[in-house]
Amino acid sequence: MKMLSDTAVERLREAADAPDLSGTRYRLLGKLGEGGMAGVYRVEDTALNREIALKVVSLVDSSGDLAARLLQEARVIAQLEHPGIVPVHDAGTLADGRVFYTMKLVQGRSLDQCELGGLPERLRLFHKICEPVSFAHCRGVLHRDLKPQNIMVGAFGEVLVMDWGLSKLLGGSERPGTVDELVGAETKAVTAHGTIMGTPGYMAPEQGRGESATVDQRADIYSLGTVLRFLMRALVVPRAVRAIAAKATEADPALRYRSVEEFSRDIAHYLDGLPVSAYPEGPLGKVWRWGTRNRVWILLLLAYLVMRVGLILWRTR
Repeated sequence: MKMLSDTAVERLREAADAPDLSGTRYRLLGKLGEGGMAGVYRVEDTALNREIALKVVSLVDSSGDLAARLLQEARVIAQLEHPGIVPVHDAGTLADGRVFYTMKLVQGRSLDQCELGGLPERLRLFHKICEPVSFAHCRGVLHRDLKPQNIMVGAFGEVLVMDWGLSKLLGGSERPGTVDELVGAETKAVTAHGTIMGTPGYMAPEQGRGESATVDQRADIYSLGTVLRFLMRALVVPRAVRAIAAKATEADPALRYRSVEEFSRDIAHYLDGLPVSAYPEGPLGKVWRWGTRNRVWILLLLAYLVMRVGLILWRTR
C-alpha cells in the first residue's frame, strides 16, 4: 500500500473541511486562515462579481455553542458601522449545516507583520487603533481579544480591528438601544462567569481570573496598553509615553484610564507637544517640552541672533 505524503494528507483534510457552498451565490476560491473555532475562506460573490471573505464554523459543534458564538459575532459587527471595523454582508446556514457569515475581504497585514517606522508614526497608528474600539464601547460592546494579530493595517495606512468572536455586551438587557437586543439568551450563556476569554499576555488580569461578569471597558484598555507596549519594542521611549502605557496596564482596573477616549487623548497630546495626564511634569520638564514643541522657532531665532552678532562684529572691525 502506497503511503500518502504529509502534503497530500493536508490537502485531503482541507478538502474535507471546506464549506459546502451549494445552493448559495458564493464560489469557493481558497482558504485564508484558521482560528480557534472557525475557518476563513476567500469566496466570489457571483451576484455582485466581487471577492469577499466567508467565515464558517470549522469544528464539530454538537452543543450549538460555536454556531451561537459565530452568529453573535456577525450580529455585533453588523451593528458597528465604522471605517475601522470590517462590515458584514450576509449570514446563514450552509447545506452542510454549518453556520457562516460573509464580510469584506481585507487586504493588508496584521500589526505583528507590519514594517513600522519611528515612535511618532507608531503612536499615530496606535491612535487609529483606538478609534474603532472607542466607537464599539460607545455602542455597548467590548472586544476582549485585542492583540497585534487581530489588527490589520492596509496599504494606505487604514486600520481595521478584526475578530470580534469574544465580544461581550455591556449592561445586558437593561440597556435598550444597544446590540444586546439582537443577541439571544443562548449566545450570552457561552460567556458565563468563570470562563476565561482572551489571549494570555494581552488580556487583563480580571479576564485571566475568569471574572466575565464584572469585566468592562477597562479590560480592553489594558489590552490596548499591551498593544502600545508591543509598538514601543526596540525603541528609545520617552518617560511620558512609558507612563501612558503603564497607566493603561495597571493591574487594578480602577487605576487605568476610564475610557479609550481618555487614553487616546493622552497619545494625541504627546504627539502635539502638550502635557499628558499620566505623567505629571516638573518645571524643567515643562521647559524641555516647550522647547521641543517650539524648536523650529527657537532655531530660527538663534540663527537670526548669530547673524546679527556676526554683522555687528563685522561692522566694528
